[in-house]
Amino acid sequence: MSNTVRSNSRKWWALFALSLGVFMSLLDVTIVNVALPIMAESFKTNFSNVQWVISAYTISYAVVILIVAKLGDMYGRKRIYLISMVIFVLASAINGLAPSLLILNIGRVIQAFGGAGLMSLALALVASLFDGKERGMALGILGSVMGISTVSGPLIGGILSESFGWPSIFYVNIPIGILAGILVYFTTKETPKYGEGQKIDFWGMILSSTAIFSAVYGLIQKENHAQLSWLDPQIAFWLIAAVVLLLAFIVVESRIEKPMMDLSLFKNKNFVGSIIVAFALGSGVYAMQIFITSMMENALSYAAFETGLRQVPMTIWSLILGPVAGYLTNKFSNRRTIAINLLVGAVGLILFANAMTTRLSYQELILPLILLGISNGLVNPLLNNAALADAKPDEIGMVSGLVNVFMQLGTSFGVVILGLSQSRAYDSHLHTFFNSLDVHLPSIEKIKNQLLAEGPFSSHSIMSQDINAPMVIVKNVQHAASKAFYAGMNSVMLVSASILTFAAVLEFFLLKDGQAAKNLENN
Repeated sequence: MSNTVRSNSRKWWALFALSLGVFMSLLDVTIVNVALPIMAESFKTNFSNVQWVISAYTISYAVVILIVAKLGDMYGRKRIYLISMVIFVLASAINGLAPSLLILNIGRVIQAFGGAGLMSLALALVASLFDGKERGMALGILGSVMGISTVSGPLIGGILSESFGWPSIFYVNIPIGILAGILVYFTTKETPKYGEGQKIDFWGMILSSTAIFSAVYGLIQKENHAQLSWLDPQIAFWLIAAVVLLLAFIVVESRIEKPMMDLSLFKNKNFVGSIIVAFALGSGVYAMQIFITSMMENALSYAAFETGLRQVPMTIWSLILGPVAGYLTNKFSNRRTIAINLLVGAVGLILFANAMTTRLSYQELILPLILLGISNGLVNPLLNNAALADAKPDEIGMVSGLVNVFMQLGTSFGVVILGLSQSRAYDSHLHTFFNSLDVHLPSIEKIKNQLLAEGPFSSHSIMSQDINAPMVIVKNVQHAASKAFYAGMNSVMLVSASILTFAAVLEFFLLKDGQAAKNLENN
């Protein structure tokens, strides 16, 4: 075998290995969702407490992703990637063995530090391994892996947690991580140390991480306390702190000779358009999927595995469309292709909204799931190519890190905004119904207060209680609660559709019209 053929084969094996790391990193954001009820029962705690298993990973992941990207630039991306893999695997073992919820949450924080490195550095390593049209294809495949890992969490989590218990969702990372680490070590070339000799920008790292932490934590506080105003100190303090810290970061970075982040990136319209798309995917697709998963488990009463299985019409497309995305990257304008597919997703969400009635059946969800899956399956890989189109070799790590930060911020923002829109529609329908009900029974008042206090996803379990009231009234209340729930879900889908539509319009005017592959080839 010639050296050229051997080298060409090696880089595709490297892509496979790096894809495994990316898959695990993003999968662990969503794989826990369906296992939360099992965890709550195992640790003998309530659902609110166990939700921190997700939040601990999400916050930490977003906080360190830029820092890890910069360290990769300074000390070698392959080296920092392998260190991240070791951290991720060891933390996965800790999580599986965790004897308490506190230890599990600490393990999730450590795991996120490793996962952030796997995510941000993989994109930069792939971009440095491939050239020209091959780079477009490779980034398209990696983008598809990102898409499928994010949306397939419920299926994989359901299979593992129901068959082997919740620790298995963490143990599965160990053999895969060891295999991926070995393959990366032998197949991936080290990148130049672009920041070699530079001093570490500690202030930049501290200010960027604390700003992101404050923003995400503030949004999570609003998610967990939807009844509180945005101006409540419990929420406003963190969001104001995020803005102040961001401004301080900008001031510091603009005065340092070798800053952590080159702020001139944000003068590039193509880059700004890319992070808008990333934010829209997070808030309009990945956050929305959390609501779909909860609806299937609560309203439609599917078990964890059944929920994941019924989302396959959406998740499968990220696997199928990887090569297609690579072809589109080399043949057509990213600007038009991304805009079209964002609108395809918006159409799917509108169809979702129309299906949200008390007569909802799974069959009505299949076409919307397919459209949303096609949209995500094509936009995600195309996004990577668009974001890196103008990036210099020493900027690739930071650009990929920023795209992922905005996607994570978008997911956190989306969960809050979609949750608020759902609660507003749900509460409005319930108030209208109970105000029109000319009956004042203690049992009905109790049900009303429970429905309003515990929120949409608790409505079905509340209405399954025995109610001491005439059967006609009970049935009317049950029907009203169901209508209120689906009105809330209708609102979630329409807001998500608006986010994707708005992003499609903005990116159409911001992204470059030329093929990303041509720009990448020139780097």
